[in-house]
Amino acid sequence: MDIHKQEVADHRPRPMVDLLISILIPSVILMKLSGDDALGATNSLILALALPLGWGLFELFKYKKFNMIALLGLISVLLTGGIGLLQLDLQWLAIKEAAIPGLIGLAVLASTFTRYPLIRTMLYNPSVMDVEKIQQKLEDFGNSAAFEARLLRATYLLSGTFFFSSLMNYVLAKLIVTSPTGSAAFNEELGQMTLLSYPVIAIPSMIMMMLIFYYLWRTIHAMTGLKLANILISRHQDERG
Repeated sequence: MDIHKQEVADHRPRPMVDLLISILIPSVILMKLSGDDALGATNSLILALALPLGWGLFELFKYKKFNMIALLGLISVLLTGGIGLLQLDLQWLAIKEAAIPGLIGLAVLASTFTRYPLIRTMLYNPSVMDVEKIQQKLEDFGNSAAFEARLLRATYLLSGTFFFSSLMNYVLAKLIVTSPTGSAAFNEELGQMTLLSYPVIAIPSMIMMMLIFYYLWRTIHAMTGLKLANILISRHQDERG
């Protein structure tokens, strides 16, 4: 295996770097460099948008790590830039902020009508849990059907986290961004909204996701008797597999 292929295989998510490049630095640029005595409204917006967009493309091309969430993130960045540069009505910003997580929530709900609910992709999948061992224990105890019902409930809860984000995004956009699009004040407010979206929206959503994971683990433990350490896939196990 050559060096590049090894890098791709070994690559793991870097949430702190993603947060810095995609949220913190663009927000500071919008709030501090939007005035006429600095970059100006249009140039600061272009620079702020270039960072998360460029980072997303870099990750995609270098590490070949593509997923729907990343794609939606890039679309979100492009839409925000378009609203600012084209100076569209503010209502479109609020709609855009609500639409991205809302569409994900609808996709999660729609997945319940397929053989593969998205909860399996995000939490109950072989890269996170030892699905084969769990399924065997469920069959041994005759709990397979009951577990599928609980898995469906977890999927509904998962969609609820995205609908919560959708509502909070809309409210935050309406409350904070009130200046005309394309202005320096609009960029500053956009930066404030981006910064506030992390503690106001991302952290509660993360807590809700952790509670869903806990619910799923408690269900698995109750129906199989397996402990958490017995069902989680470690990096060492993943590399051996």
